[in-house]
Amino acid sequence: MIDMNMMIASNIQALLKKQNKKQTDLAEALGTTKQTVNKMLNGARMINAIELKSISKYLGVKMEELTKISSEYKDTDIVHAFMGKVQSDEARHALKIADDLSDMILFHKRVRENGTSMIAPWGEE
Repeated sequence: MIDMNMMIASNIQALLKKQNKKQTDLAEALGTTKQTVNKMLNGARMINAIELKSISKYLGVKMEELTKISSEYKDTDIVHAFMGKVQSDEARHALKIADDLSDMILFHKRVRENGTSMIAPWGEE
């Protein structure tokens, strides 16, 4: 399964490097701290849609550029590997349900973590 937050962070880091910009420059443009940007780019903090839009504007690219999936990505999800090997439609359907459920669980976990960090008082990141 793709960790989109890490994929976005990787795209941002690549663009920063290509444009010879630093995390401190991005932090200043976003009106936040270098520590917050560092957390965003190492996966410790989710990047929300408002921040993503601001980052795309700062880097002069479309949001799609930040959210694109690298061609180097290889799907190592075990469920996806099994899907190609099962014989029956019922088994394929059951694996699809399991995959969807795991995606929902991980999504809601990340939403909860992001919500918790967003309600923290400013400056305590």
